[in-house]
Amino acid sequence: MTDTPRLGARVMALIDDLARHTDEPGRLTRLYLSPAHRATAEAVLGLMREAGLTARIDAAGSVVGRIEGREPGLPALVLGSHIDSVVDAGRYDGPLGVVAGLVVAQEVRGLPLPFALEVVAFGDEENVRFPTSLSTSKAWAGQYKTEWLEGRDAAGTTLREALTQFGGDPDGIPALTRRREDIAGYLEIHIEQGPALEAAAQPVGVVSGIVGLTRARCTVTGEANHAGTVPMGMRRDALAAAAEMALAVERLGEAVPGAVATVGSLAVVPGAVNVIPGRVDFSLDLRAPEDADRAGLFAAIQAECRAIAQKRAVGFTSETYMDNPAVALDPGFQAAFDRVARRLGHAPLRLPSGATHDAVAMAALGPSAMLFVRCRGGISHNPAESITPEDADAATRVLLGTVLDLAGISDGRQGHSEN
Repeated sequence: MTDTPRLGARVMALIDDLARHTDEPGRLTRLYLSPAHRATAEAVLGLMREAGLTARIDAAGSVVGRIEGREPGLPALVLGSHIDSVVDAGRYDGPLGVVAGLVVAQEVRGLPLPFALEVVAFGDEENVRFPTSLSTSKAWAGQYKTEWLEGRDAAGTTLREALTQFGGDPDGIPALTRRREDIAGYLEIHIEQGPALEAAAQPVGVVSGIVGLTRARCTVTGEANHAGTVPMGMRRDALAAAAEMALAVERLGEAVPGAVATVGSLAVVPGAVNVIPGRVDFSLDLRAPEDADRAGLFAAIQAECRAIAQKRAVGFTSETYMDNPAVALDPGFQAAFDRVARRLGHAPLRLPSGATHDAVAMAALGPSAMLFVRCRGGISHNPAESITPEDADAATRVLLGTVLDLAGISDGRQGHSEN
C-alpha cells in the first residue's frame, strides 16, 4: 500500500469530529431535524466549503456540495450517504459515506471531469423520528409524500414543525426533485452491517442489490382489567396475544429463504403491574430479496395474527407505512467498483444488502452502486461499531479510483492498498 493510509486517516479524523454532535450526552443520538442534526449539517457544510465545494443545506435538510466538471452545468455524479442516526448509535453508519465522498472530491478537484461531482449528506435515512421512508433522498427522486409533513414524533411534533424549526422549507420540497438527465449516477460507501467481509478477510465488497422492505404498525386491543380478580380463562389479554403474534412472526419469517421478520418494539397500555394489558402497539419489519416472497410473508403474518386475535377474543389491526421494493444496483457501476478494487489488490465479494439505504431512492434517478466496508463483528446500530483506518483508506481509494475510472482518467496517485 502507500506509505500510510493517508486518505483513511483523514476520513477517520473527520468522522470522529462529527461524532461529537449528539442530542444525548454520553451516547451518540442524532435524529432527523434535531439540534444535533443541525449542528452536524453546519459542520459538514463548513467542511465542504473549506474543500472548495459550492455548498448549501437544502429545503429538506440535506447538505449538498458541488464542484463543476470540465465545463459548468454538466450532469452530476453524486457521492454520499446520511448523517442522521439511530438512538445510541455507532459513528460510522452514514457519516463514512459522506466523509469519504468529501475526501474524494478534494482529491479530484481541478481535474477535467466529464461530469460535475456532488457530495450529499442526506438527513432521514434511519427513519427513526418520523413515520417516513428515506424522505430526504426521495425528495430528490420526486417521491416525497406530502402527508409525511403531518406525521408526528413521540413528543407530538409534526415533521412540518420540526423542519421549520430546523431552518428548512416544507413548501420548497417539491423543487428539490432532480431530473434524470441531470444525474450521471450515485455511489455510496457504507459499513457492511454484517459479518461476511470479516469472514472473508476482505476490506470491501460490492453490493449487488438492496432487499425490499415492508414496515407496519400493528395494534392489539383487548380489555384492561384487575390482574388479581379476573380468572385466566376469562381474560382478553392484549399482551399475551401480541406475544403469540411475535412468535408467529419469527416462525413464519424463518420459513422463507432469505427473508427476515422482526417485531422490534412493543408499547403496553396501561403498563401497570396489577392490570391486565388492554392494548399493545407493536412494530413489524419484513425484508426479502424477492418482492413476491416478501408480499407472501406479509400476507401470511396478517392471516396468522387475525387468527390469533379471533382465538383470544381481541382485536387486531395493522397499518403499512413503508413498502419499498427490492432494488438491483447498476451492473456497470458494480463492475467499475470491482475492477478498481482488484486493481488495488483486493478480491471484493459480491453481496446483497439486508438494510435499506439512500441508494434505493437514488437508483430512480440514474445508475447507482454501493461499496460495503468491513466492520468488526458485523456490528452496527450500536456504539461498538468499528472499522480500521486501513479499511477506510482502502474503501476511499476504491471510490476515488472508480470516479476516475468512470471519468476515463488514469491516475497513479492511489498506489496499492493491501488487504
